[in-house]
Amino acid sequence: MSGLLAAATSAADKRAALRAGLVSGKIQRFPGAFNPLVAKLIQEIGFEGVYVSGAVVSADLALPDIGLTTLSEVADRGQHIARVTDLPVLIDADTGFGEPMSAARTVTILEDAGIAGCHLEDQVNPKRCGHLDGKAVVPTQEMVRRLRAAVSARRDPNFVICARTDAAAIEGIDAAVERAEAYADAGADLIFTEALSGEADFAKFRAGVSTPLLANMTEFGKSELLSAATLESLGYNAVIYPVSTLRLAMWAAETGLREIYAEGTQAGLLDRMQHRSRLYELLEYQRYNEFDSDIFNFSLERNQ
Repeated sequence: MSGLLAAATSAADKRAALRAGLVSGKIQRFPGAFNPLVAKLIQEIGFEGVYVSGAVVSADLALPDIGLTTLSEVADRGQHIARVTDLPVLIDADTGFGEPMSAARTVTILEDAGIAGCHLEDQVNPKRCGHLDGKAVVPTQEMVRRLRAAVSARRDPNFVICARTDAAAIEGIDAAVERAEAYADAGADLIFTEALSGEADFAKFRAGVSTPLLANMTEFGKSELLSAATLESLGYNAVIYPVSTLRLAMWAAETGLREIYAEGTQAGLLDRMQHRSRLYELLEYQRYNEFDSDIFNFSLERNQ
């Protein structure tokens, strides 16, 4: 039964694994999961962790990524995903869903949801997608208060608090480095600088910051898509692919629906669909059957 209805690994052990991974010298790869089933696939393939993107949670609710989602919506999605995987889950907590006290509450809720870590950003609330123009950041000290509140609320010392800065695109990389230093002094365990452009910018930021760093390799944004090996060679500790699985799934869904609309049948799409047998394999359907049989494998007479 272990690992069937829920992951066999405890939240505490997942957090310890994330901590260890960030100082292992091997880059930790976190593809985004838009649902729990995708998280199971990420684990099966062999990645080091699972990421839950705020932009994806918004998009899945047919909302833009402008701070419309609530803490409970994000935490619920994170809990459903963390429940099914033995991998650590890192989640996007936007600006902490309010004032510094709200950021503190956010950490406690995410801990209770079994999450391994979260990132908080220094954008003005309501925020914007980090790869769009027109962003604004709060003063450094305001973000420092946000982070100190989050750190003070943490009960498991292994819960990773990552500070995201959007300052590079607004104030320049040097200013972003200064913010990163202040955020690390406030207790951030990991620094995520958003929307750096190319390898030279990633290298420059790494040279200025001693704290572990996370890179965002999102498609169609401002950043060049660098390989995990390149990022590792530059000294980055983790990388997220936040929207990749949603983009892949939505492209396939739209293409298929248009063909069904045009042709009146899905017969020509079967070779582009996950087979029922593969779905059952990913769901561990057979283990559920075995468990069900074991539970009900008795006779009334034998148990009288």
